[in-house]
Amino acid sequence: MKLSNRLNRLAPSATLAMSQKSSEMKAQGIDVINMSVGEPDFNTPDHIKLAAKRAIDENYSKYSPVPGYPELRKAIVAKLENENGLGYSVNEILVSNGAKQSVCNTIMALVNPGDEVIIPTPYWVSYPQMVKLAGGEPVFIEAGFEQEFKITPEQLEAAITDNTKMLILCSPSNPTGSVYSAEELEGLAAVIRKHDELYVLADEIYEHINYTGKHASIAHVPGMKERSIIVNGVSKAYAMTGWRIGYIAAPEWIVKGCNKLQGQYTSGPCSVSQKAAEEAYIASQECVEEMRQAFQRRRDLIVKLAKEIPGLEVNVPEGAFYLFPKCSSFFGKTDGVRKIENSTDFAMYLLEVGHVATVGGDAFGDPECFRMSYATSDDNIREAMRRIKETLSKLK
Repeated sequence: MKLSNRLNRLAPSATLAMSQKSSEMKAQGIDVINMSVGEPDFNTPDHIKLAAKRAIDENYSKYSPVPGYPELRKAIVAKLENENGLGYSVNEILVSNGAKQSVCNTIMALVNPGDEVIIPTPYWVSYPQMVKLAGGEPVFIEAGFEQEFKITPEQLEAAITDNTKMLILCSPSNPTGSVYSAEELEGLAAVIRKHDELYVLADEIYEHINYTGKHASIAHVPGMKERSIIVNGVSKAYAMTGWRIGYIAAPEWIVKGCNKLQGQYTSGPCSVSQKAAEEAYIASQECVEEMRQAFQRRRDLIVKLAKEIPGLEVNVPEGAFYLFPKCSSFFGKTDGVRKIENSTDFAMYLLEVGHVATVGGDAFGDPECFRMSYATSDDNIREAMRRIKETLSKLK
């Protein structure tokens, strides 16, 4: 009874593991505030749900085309043109079962065994695991707290070798909330353009949860559209995580490759979810702005409260719904029973003693920090931060 070597190379998702442990404690009657999972706490807007109900009544219950319904792909093309100033054809769009599959499709379609994929740290937990699944080699660039968790052109240039195939760039970022400006992206693009056969996977799933005023895409930089694979979807902006709709926008030859791959292991996404996503893109975007404003208010609240906790170093994230404070000042401290050796210990201490679920930074490639999701109510944020402050005060 032996699993494949391919599977044995992979690590389990730390965020899902922490969320599961939180759920198990809740099932035991323990009042846990879960700040471990990146999921909006809002319900899917009513007009989107109505579109799904219409789709059921209209018998959208058959297999859908592998790359997604043409109507949805046209809606995505219009979104990219209207919101991002990017011109794509329907044949340059592939809809998948969530943006996570879109990321994995892209890596599996482009990365050969031995190819290097540059991943800035901190990173979303699944990036390096997907690279390993493809037989590639993750190459990490450290972008720590002091530089707002963003890499520089000089760091990127130093990391590129003859084996480099791809850069994965997430902006706004999970887990840090950092956002690359148009000028910063232009600096990175100047490096990328010097290296043939180097592509950028631009994970823009948090595009609309942005507090800087305007989202910037590296695909908009001159000479970069043909080098870029944009990944996006409806999960975060429209509170549609469970609907599982993501997409890539990329050169047609890459889309064809991903379509070939997707056709062999999942086929097209859920038919009803696609019709709901189509409505999300073509209808009024007021709901998106309402949720963004709520997230910004919560950002301001959690930053204020976190800065009042002695020992935590806190930056101000410019997007997404995560706070990624530095907690290394607590390493080596104890409450007399437990000793904190690393960020995983730190997160487990907050869960088991403070009953607040977070995720240690080790899982994201930054062992000095930990991640909190503020995609929860203001009251939950206040109570969670009160518990964290009280729990950490016990460490000496």
